[in-house]
Amino acid sequence: MVKVILPLTLLMSGIVLAVTPAPTPISSKEMLGEKLFADVNLSKNRTQSCATCHNPEHGFVDNRATSVGKAVSLGDDGKSLGDRNTPTATYAQFSPDFHQNKKSQRYIGGQFLDGREKDLQGQAGGPPTNPVEMGMPDKAAVVARLQENADYVTAFKQLFGDKVFDAPETAYAAMTTSLAAFEKTALFAPFDSRYDRYLRGEVELTDQESLGESLFFSNQFTNCNRCHQLKTFPGSEGETFSNYEYHNLGVPPHEAVRAANGKGKAFIDYGLLEHPGVTDEKEAGKFKVPTLRNVAVTAPYMHNGVFADLRTVVLFYDKFNNTERKLNPETGKPWAAPEVDKNLALKTEEFQASALKDSEVDALVAFMQTLTDKRYESLLP
Repeated sequence: MVKVILPLTLLMSGIVLAVTPAPTPISSKEMLGEKLFADVNLSKNRTQSCATCHNPEHGFVDNRATSVGKAVSLGDDGKSLGDRNTPTATYAQFSPDFHQNKKSQRYIGGQFLDGREKDLQGQAGGPPTNPVEMGMPDKAAVVARLQENADYVTAFKQLFGDKVFDAPETAYAAMTTSLAAFEKTALFAPFDSRYDRYLRGEVELTDQESLGESLFFSNQFTNCNRCHQLKTFPGSEGETFSNYEYHNLGVPPHEAVRAANGKGKAFIDYGLLEHPGVTDEKEAGKFKVPTLRNVAVTAPYMHNGVFADLRTVVLFYDKFNNTERKLNPETGKPWAAPEVDKNLALKTEEFQASALKDSEVDALVAFMQTLTDKRYESLLP
């Protein structure tokens, strides 16, 4: 045991000094990734980290308000705005590597809304050098920032070898590997929502939530599970509520975002067709099916954040089956035209469903609220 001897003058004055414990050594890739995830020094102006746009306290989405609300994220330069809504990083680890199913010919998985990165490691490497995000000029500049931190240098060499900094590509890959390792921890996927606890017999669902569950998993009434069910059987533990396929839902453009970020009305986001390895026009306008985990606390919705309320999303889907759903409740005007008016999934027989009553819409929303991780339940409306 080490004795700490205080100067007599301090003891006589009643002042007690707190002894600062030595920092915990970075002993794993997961620990290193956690440090990197929160490090603003990896952005050009040292104002933005991964956690800025994927806030751990807000469902790992960007809760900052901008001139266009929370639809898209503000860059490190304090003025650049993106064009797509920041997806939650929760449960992202379960998206399979990007590939094309040989039988269905459908594209599946990957990271980002267009799957342009195969896996979590690839995704982690994108934002630091994106000019409208963290804004670093290149990988070498990011690695130089890493080397400013003596603890990083020690950890990188211990975890990846003494030569890890010999080439910027090697060190950058080590950084993204560490970030991916952190994003695969239970912090991002606790499976402890009320729905999970219900499956384990720990809580009961309300009558409204139970109705929503029945509707959600019904092939006869809603077809929600056609895209938002991965496991073979409804009620399976570990369900991520996405099959990770790509579909064009006929989402309208977010005109306010386009005006704010300078892209203008003529710009079109072709979704999956923006993927460098996808060239077939039939993929235009398709975006990856998101997980519904934490969906009730990660507004706004759709790939561009065009809808502010979860109930609006359900009504938007229902308008394809219910002729009474003529108005967008958020604008009071008719639903705007799709940004890409072809390859529309909800106009095909595969996705046709029965029209919903208002009570059924509310029940579906209530059920989706049960998919909120325990730590975020206080954020529920």
